[in-house]
Amino acid sequence: MLSGTQMPELKKLIAKLKSHYGSPTAPPAKGPFKLVMWENACYLLPDERRAAVFQGLRKQVGLNAKAILKADPDLLLALATMGGMRPKVRVFRWQEIARITLSQFDGDLEQILKLPYAQAKKALKQFPNIGDPGAEKILMYCGASPGLPLEWNGLRVLTRVGYGRWQKNYGAMYRSVQEALRPELPRKAEAIAQAHMLLRQHGKETCRDKSPQCYVCPVKELCMYPVKQVEMFSRTSSASSSQT
Repeated sequence: MLSGTQMPELKKLIAKLKSHYGSPTAPPAKGPFKLVMWENACYLLPDERRAAVFQGLRKQVGLNAKAILKADPDLLLALATMGGMRPKVRVFRWQEIARITLSQFDGDLEQILKLPYAQAKKALKQFPNIGDPGAEKILMYCGASPGLPLEWNGLRVLTRVGYGRWQKNYGAMYRSVQEALRPELPRKAEAIAQAHMLLRQHGKETCRDKSPQCYVCPVKELCMYPVKQVEMFSRTSSASSSQT
């Protein structure tokens, strides 16, 4: 187990996660348009349901802007209902994604991959439900990310093992982790995507926000979190003793 402020090597951390969980499976969506649709396929449901909705759109409608705008609204609503609550809003978002793609990008969203990274992010943020994290993730899967995008699960894992600083301000915490990661980032796009997926899976299944499963954690010997918990418990116990 780590002590002090030492961080584990990212390469070693990811290797242990891969050994434990296996090679992660990337989304079936390829390219910016399909990845935007993938992000909008479901609401608060497992990836298995997201994949079912996505494949339904692929087979029954067609995953391109013109096909979605021409599709029978009842068919779209039936598929959207598989994706959880507020299906009518989901249908509207799908149609809006198609409209933006046709009006702003001549039906070809692939062209954003030729833009500088900041401009490509800005272009993606025009779409429903796509903010900075979503845009960064889409560009990562397209092999166009200069860094390692993180959502809450992956960010939590990295702060617990010792990267960056845990802060109430999410943006400040995110920046501190990215700064700490920078010297260790993989060079290959595939390796970056794998790291993103493995950190996300570990955060969802083991390194949970509440009640983390430290006793079965495959990277517990690399992690700062148990050390910090023991130190916090010791300080609390000492404070309680001094008041009695």
